[in-house]
Amino acid sequence: MDENWIQVIAVYALPVIFAITLHEAAHGWMAQRLGDPTAEQLGRISLNPGRHVDPVGTLLVPGLTLALGGAMGAFALFGWAKPVPVDARYFKRPVRDMAWVAAAGPGVNLLMALCWALLAKLVLLYVAMAGSAEAVPTLGPPVAAEYALRVAVAGIVVNVALMVLNLLPLPPLDGSRVVTALLPPAVGWRYAQLERYGLWILLILLFTGALGAIVRPITAWTLQIIVTIFGLR
Repeated sequence: MDENWIQVIAVYALPVIFAITLHEAAHGWMAQRLGDPTAEQLGRISLNPGRHVDPVGTLLVPGLTLALGGAMGAFALFGWAKPVPVDARYFKRPVRDMAWVAAAGPGVNLLMALCWALLAKLVLLYVAMAGSAEAVPTLGPPVAAEYALRVAVAGIVVNVALMVLNLLPLPPLDGSRVVTALLPPAVGWRYAQLERYGLWILLILLFTGALGAIVRPITAWTLQIIVTIFGLR
């Protein structure tokens, strides 16, 4: 296996697995808050990635899209975890509450991006401190700090990219649930029917590079805001 590919796996594995699996756990948590106990009963409201991992969608597909991203001319990350079952019959206002459940996924990706940014800031502060005092490096080897920084940066990028991707208003992505809740009922129902074609549309957009062209500028803009807020320049 190519050494560069091993390095990519070492840096991106943890951020990708947590970004995808906790995204699903957030759906279950919000559904439980709104009255649906299904995910809780199945043990899907958990921070343990093992409960959510889909071998193909969480491991194989993200790895392939990361590896092929350069060939497609844009940062590419595509994947999924085991879907969290949601029973809208428990909701008082099904359309509105499904929108909240959908929004919880991208919301937790944003939260994770901010947490990774905080870690990156702490690592940079440590490196700066280590450079100004002889005794500080005993807290940990420089190579560990460099690795932690790379993982943290990957965590920021992965979570922001997944947040932006999932907020696209294309069924079955989370953004489409939010749009459906905002549309008049008749229009929203017709719009939701696009879901049967959604996966094929996504795959076409992905492998033609169009998906990257849409996601990349929004991701870059969001990353710039986070970098500025945390002073990561």
